[in-house]
Parts: sequence; structure tokens; C-alpha cells
Amino acid sequence: MSNTPRIAIVGSGLGGACAAVLLQKFGFQVDVFEQAPAFTRLGAGIHMGPNVMKIFRRMGIEDAVVDKGSKPDFWFSRHGNSGEYMSRIKLGEFAVKEYGAAYVTIHRGDLHDFQIAALGDARLHYNKKLIECHDDGAGVDLEFEDGTRHRADIVIGADGINSKLREYLFGAERPKDTGWIGHRALIRGEALKKYAFPFEPCVKWWTADRHLMVYYTTEARDEYYFVSGVPHPKWQHDTAFVPCSREDMFKDFEGYHPEVQALIEVAEDITKWPLFYRDPLPAWSQGRIVLLGDACHPMKPHMAQGAAMAIEDGAMLSRCLEETGLSDFGAAFKLYEINRRERASRVQSVSNANTWLRTQEDPAWVFGYDIFAQPLRSEVAA
Repeated sequence: MSNTPRIAIVGSGLGGACAAVLLQKFGFQVDVFEQAPAFTRLGAGIHMGPNVMKIFRRMGIEDAVVDKGSKPDFWFSRHGNSGEYMSRIKLGEFAVKEYGAAYVTIHRGDLHDFQIAALGDARLHYNKKLIECHDDGAGVDLEFEDGTRHRADIVIGADGINSKLREYLFGAERPKDTGWIGHRALIRGEALKKYAFPFEPCVKWWTADRHLMVYYTTEARDEYYFVSGVPHPKWQHDTAFVPCSREDMFKDFEGYHPEVQALIEVAEDITKWPLFYRDPLPAWSQGRIVLLGDACHPMKPHMAQGAAMAIEDGAMLSRCLEETGLSDFGAAFKLYEINRRERASRVQSVSNANTWLRTQEDPAWVFGYDIFAQPLRSEVAA
């Protein structure tokens, strides 16, 4: 092993990038391995609540995210058929004052770009698809598809729901089909101008068994995004998503409000995505390997907090490693799980139930949370 302790992170998504940036700020040597060949503006829209924006403050990217993204004054919930308002959750300046930071909706690619820029590319390695790993007790050897190898003191698995590191620790297991799919599409703001509808900055349309979440992804409001949740027979495709015609989506939202019909009418390149889940893990770490985000607690996206939980994981894990030092990584991993499992499980449960902000409620337990202000518990709460 090198005389300088080394941390390897597999996966440079939002959670992995967060961990990498903060660990570097705390003085650790970090290498990040990403299977994609290069950074691209992938994905679509994403919500970043005040709980995450306070982490971005530590990373040095809060202002850039605020400037780029949309800052809705409310989260509206409306009945899918009648358009009646079911809840009006205050955001905007209220969120800044009450929860300590802004609520921002933004394109995932723009957000990721800010994270990658904060990380720097000196220790970010692209085109590194992990095929094998081995923890020999003194370190972890990683082998990649291109034939290269890397040895690290500890490895952080931020490699998503199909995590290779999760498989290494706990065995191969296919993710389970939830019986739901999500439609996704970006809409050019210009295309909305022919309608008289308000097209509110952040609104979720609901009926008993399905919904459509819609929001702007830029401050300029030149990009509007929707994502749905719809019951669906078992996913039969081998691909991560498939194209979806407007006609098929009209059928799924038959009877919905004319504003929703207008969105489907002008949407370009609608896709359908399966929603998968996994059973809870017995532990989030083993030996010198630890997991975060979808690698250990994937959830339905219905609460708009899935990526937030991965980012919170990255921040807490970094904080715990700073607390113990890398020489006592085992204690750091225990602290991390003790201080994250309860909250992540609660968010996972609420998200999977798809009840979040459907009716008027206080979201302070999510948005008011400051991961760096929480006392570190060394034991599981009674």
C-alpha cells in the first residue's frame, strides 16, 4: 500500500461526487472511477431541497445551483381531473428563512456539472467499468473492464441500484419490479406559450393510482420537465428505458385536466422507465467496502428525495471519516450507518407510499434537516 491512505469511489453520480468533493476538502486522497466514457448532460429534472442545498454550501456550489435552477414559491398538489388544489406547500423565500436554504429544481446534468467542476478532473477516471473486486483485509483491489487495476485502503460503492460492489458483498440479486413505470420528457418553454394555462413552476397532479410531477429546470424557464408514476405490468425490456408515443401516454392519463393533456401534446421524446426496488440490506458495509445511495437503499422517486438521500449519505460518510480518520474506517462505517439508516429508511417508506405533500403537511423534518448540525450518535436510538 501507498504511505498515503487512499479512498476509491466507484460511481461519480450525485452521491459519489458529493462524497468525493467533501473528502477532498477534509484532506483525503480520493480516486473516483466512472464507467461512462465522459461527462455528458444526461438525465432530466431533479429537486434539491434545503436539506441538500446546505450540503452544497459546504461543497462550494450552492450559489451556482441557486443561480441556474428554478426556485418555486410553492409545491402545489392538484387533483388530476378537476385541477382542484389539494395542498400549497410554501417554498421560495419561506424556505430560505424557515429551513435555511433555497428549494431548487434543476436539470440533473447541470447540477452534476457543478459537482464535477468542484471535484476537478485530476482524480476522476472515466471509462472504468468495475468487473471484479477483492478485499484481502489489508486493502481492496479493483479490476476494470479495460484491464486496469487499482488498490485502495477503502472503497465507497456509489454505483447505483445495479451496484457491482453490493453484489460482491451480499451476492447477486436482480432488483425487484415495483409494478410501476415513469414517463419522462423535457418540454421547451417556448412550446408552452400558445396555451393560456399557468404552468406553475412546481406542481404535482394526482389521482388515486397515478400522478404527474411537473416543474421548470432553469431560472430562465426555458425548460419544463415532467415525470410520472403509473401502474404497469411487469417490465419486459432489457433496456433501462424505452420510447413512449404521445398516444400511449394520452391513454395512461385519459380524463386528466386539459393542462396535463397540453403537456403531453407538446412533449418531445417521451420515454418510459421501470421503477425497481431492493429489500433492505443487513448492513451498509463489510470489511473495507461501504455503500451509499441507490447501492444500499433505492426508492421510488415519488418524494423527489432519492438523489438527496444519496447526497446526504455522501456528506455523512465524509463527516464520519473525518471524525475517526481513515485508520479507524470500521468505526466510521458504523457511525455512518447508525446516523443514516433511520432517516433514509423513513424517506424510503414515505416515498414508496407516494403520499408526500399530497395534502397540506409540514415538510420541516425533511427540508429543515442539516446534516452537519446533527450530533453524531454512536448507538442506535431506542
